[in-house]
Amino acid sequence: MTSEAAVEMIRDGLYLILKCSLPILLVSMVIGLIVSILQTITSIQEQTLTVVPKIIGIFLVIMLLGNWIMTNIVDYTTDLWSTFVYYVHK
Repeated sequence: MTSEAAVEMIRDGLYLILKCSLPILLVSMVIGLIVSILQTITSIQEQTLTVVPKIIGIFLVIMLLGNWIMTNIVDYTTDLWSTFVYYVHK
């Protein structure tokens, strides 16, 4: 395996991780920001108040985008295994 192939494989893997996790992270961040603003307005300082809305939001995102995420991961894995012969030298 050449160093260029290894760098490309790692780059593609990291890009896949970012692409698949970004929707979940954005929803979690937006819900946390909204709950934090509501806590500031109402002066409720309960630390565990953000947990339930974040869990529900993340669950909904996974339900809506789970097929897309799984398709991306399966495509990457299939491409990786189909080119496995080119990475191994005797």
